[in-house]
Amino acid sequence: MKKGLSATLALCSMLLMLLSLTLGPSKISLANTIAILTGQEVGGNQGYIIWQLRLPRILASFFSGAILGCAGTVFQAALRNPMADPFILGISSGASFGVALALFIGIAPLLGFPLSALIGANLTTLFIVGMSLKRKSSDTTLLLTGVAVNYILSAAMTLLMFLHREQYQRILYWTLGSFSTSTYAQVIILSITFLLLFILLRANHQTMDMLLLDEASAHAGGLAVGKTRLLLLLAGSAASAICVSYFGVIGFIGLMAPHVTRLLVGPKHSRLLLPASLFGGFLLLASDTVARVMLPTGELPVGIITSLLGVPLFIYLLRKGRYRYG
Repeated sequence: MKKGLSATLALCSMLLMLLSLTLGPSKISLANTIAILTGQEVGGNQGYIIWQLRLPRILASFFSGAILGCAGTVFQAALRNPMADPFILGISSGASFGVALALFIGIAPLLGFPLSALIGANLTTLFIVGMSLKRKSSDTTLLLTGVAVNYILSAAMTLLMFLHREQYQRILYWTLGSFSTSTYAQVIILSITFLLLFILLRANHQTMDMLLLDEASAHAGGLAVGKTRLLLLLAGSAASAICVSYFGVIGFIGLMAPHVTRLLVGPKHSRLLLPASLFGGFLLLASDTVARVMLPTGELPVGIITSLLGVPLFIYLLRKGRYRYG
């Protein structure tokens, strides 16, 4: 199972992509979809719908999920907490708040959304890690600190929406999450971001394994725990910020993908990283497909679907006491 899990997830993801290409208000048959993908001529505007509307959205949701799955894996290792992920700890809200604040004070055209999100996410990461280092907090306290930060930033975004009503719709967009504006340029940036993050983490998989040990054992093994933890968290935060800057806050993928995958392949990061990333991509692609076709007209924000999936798992982990390693 361990060796074939990544191949199975990759195959399921490709099949889901093909299915998602056929689903939507414009009725396009599976045969026509395959014909369009293989370069055959099909009447009407079906080719435009497949190539320009649906495919970039599908690829963007998959790569975003892969990034969030990868980021969730590094967060859980760096913080020694299987319940950690960029959304629960407030990193995604920090990125979203960075964009909202840039819009509010009028510097968004100067900085751009990705840089604004990156600044917000990394400042939030530095704050949470700084609090844990200063107070020598337990893993549970650190988790609760992140939850508190999440609520504070969400409240601050709500305040900005009321103070700056002309930007209300744009700020609200980042609080719900949507892939409706996906482009191929974004897909390229997301794919590069995922590859860079994955290569970095794959090269440091043994370091991430050591972070799961208690701090004294990690220090005895020659690991600079504080510096390593901070660098890995900043890398995961930066990658998550790219997703948030384009598509808004999307929760719980970083919690679900690593946790479920870890049950199948174990905690070794050499075996965990790839299937966790693929499962994250599969989950977010499936969630976006459901969000896109559930309503007869319009679509649901994808963040609603991922929350409906993730919150029960979060509550289950809390009830079972599975909020720490060891």
